[in-house]
Amino acid sequence: MSTEKRNALGKGLSALLNDTPSVLPNRNNDTAKPGVPRPVSEVDSLGSINEIKISEIEVNPYQPRTEFDEQALADLSASIKLQGLIQPITVRRVSAHAYQLISGERRLRASKLAGLTQIPAYIRTANDQQMLEMALIENIQRENLNAIEVALSFQRMIDECSLKQEELGDRVSKNRSTVTNYLRLLKLPPSIQASLRDNEISMGHAKALLAVEDPAAQLYIHQQIIKNELSVRKAEELVREIQKAPVKKEGKQPEELSYQLKKIEDDLASKFSTKVRLKVNSQGNGSIEIPFLSEDDLGRILEMLDW
Repeated sequence: MSTEKRNALGKGLSALLNDTPSVLPNRNNDTAKPGVPRPVSEVDSLGSINEIKISEIEVNPYQPRTEFDEQALADLSASIKLQGLIQPITVRRVSAHAYQLISGERRLRASKLAGLTQIPAYIRTANDQQMLEMALIENIQRENLNAIEVALSFQRMIDECSLKQEELGDRVSKNRSTVTNYLRLLKLPPSIQASLRDNEISMGHAKALLAVEDPAAQLYIHQQIIKNELSVRKAEELVREIQKAPVKKEGKQPEELSYQLKKIEDDLASKFSTKVRLKVNSQGNGSIEIPFLSEDDLGRILEMLDW
């Protein structure tokens, strides 16, 4: 990555920090003894590096990253034991002896595994909105988030920070179309979102699925992608075939289901990877409808039913 690109990505974070990019590790530390951590005082300047106790740090509640590779943590921990922590974490002061993590949870976890009791940290001043924005921006710049984590974080920034998509794009150095594409992922059925999160399908597959409006068709195509290991191009071809199929017009819509019946309907839809419909009348009688999109799809459903 070029220096020019790194600077462009860092604009949002630097603006939020309201701080210069320079680091002054020896500021207010002229009398510090070698090897002895300098105590953190109320006059510590923004941008200075301080040694603080790990026990006084709580994790960032706005952390958009939800999964950490255990082997990667173990490798980083081994490196920290040998070389020490090269890059400080970033925290904000909550009280005299309490800090909240802004960024660097992976480094903090690895330092704990390495047996460290103190850790070098930048101390910043940030409110809750800035905490959320900084955590998101820092992780996106490091490309540590999967597509669903990015989408969820974007949505949180819109909901909790009252940002428009254009403003959000400026914060994370993304254009509006990129932000919109990520947010659209949250419209996919939960099972497909989980598949994207777990890298079973790619962002390209997800975009192809978003071209289909019917959730049942999305679930069917998703199942075919997984089963037949379809490329993005093949998935797009399947989408075009499904879209050419005649659309059955729905008659009168059934009465709205109760919460319990709706949950059963959703559970069955996840099990069969297609949209299942429960129809129940006022007397409690009804039926279960499991639509299929092809003979192969019918065979798959019958096999699951041990037919």
